[in-house]
Amino acid sequence: MEISLMYILTRRSFCLAAFGLALGVTLPARGQVAVSDRASEKDKMTSEALDSIRSLEMSRGGRLGVAVLDTGSGRRLQYRADESFAMCSTHKFLSAVAVLSLVDQGKLALDKPVKYGKADLLDYAPVAREHVGRGFMTIDELCAAATVWSDNTAANLLIELLGGPAGWTRFARSIGDNASRLDRTEPALNSAIPGDPRDTTTPDAMLANLQQTLLGTVLSDSSRGRLQNWMLSGTITDTLLRAGVPLTWRVGDKSGAGRNGTRNDIGIIFPPHASPILAAIYYTESTGSLASREEVIAEVGGIIAKTFGA
Repeated sequence: MEISLMYILTRRSFCLAAFGLALGVTLPARGQVAVSDRASEKDKMTSEALDSIRSLEMSRGGRLGVAVLDTGSGRRLQYRADESFAMCSTHKFLSAVAVLSLVDQGKLALDKPVKYGKADLLDYAPVAREHVGRGFMTIDELCAAATVWSDNTAANLLIELLGGPAGWTRFARSIGDNASRLDRTEPALNSAIPGDPRDTTTPDAMLANLQQTLLGTVLSDSSRGRLQNWMLSGTITDTLLRAGVPLTWRVGDKSGAGRNGTRNDIGIIFPPHASPILAAIYYTESTGSLASREEVIAEVGGIIAKTFGA
């Protein structure tokens, strides 16, 4: 008797399916396998990235903290992300956010002049020094000077508007940051003494602040756009995150530097045709030069690009 090939294949497929059901086996659909493979590949890339960061820390010395979020996929990269690090000038980012929040509430105005004099000028105050002759800067100018140029006098004037370091910390708590604390003003807050809890944050905490303020609802649309523009227009950070990612990726960041081998960079990264990536990188207790510390942060930028740019 002739039996058609189609009958044989159909009967064979039925038997295999029945066998699978008898064993309680669910055969995955082709699309499910593809999704699973992609997820497995992403997990492998994250694991490799952590290994690269760990190797970088071991080879360069010091203590390195990294927190990264791909806002499109929700994937994270965390290394010593819950450990405390000295903020140094990255506090200026949240100072500007806090002041902009007061502007949004109608408690301050961007064009309000804030008086200061020569006695207020610190060693690093390029913008405040330029305007000291007129005796004031507007709140808008102070925020720009602190975020774009990291002007220390401008930063202290912003902290004063917030009610001092305690006011800065209260604002951090009000947006859900229970880790960051400001205890001093510039330049004392840059001492970065190992184990000193003063003026510290964690990479995870600062990453959450970036997400809430640059992409969330803490600020109005206009204030959020203003803050992003300040961070994107900075040039004094070109040797940090920007140096590690492709030239086509835009980076808006705020850096920090302090004693005891400390160099930091936090910011938002815009890969072409993709959702933003947020990053908080803190590096301290390094015995290397400033240039060497900046290379470490740039290398982390390269790891971020390799991990989340694929």
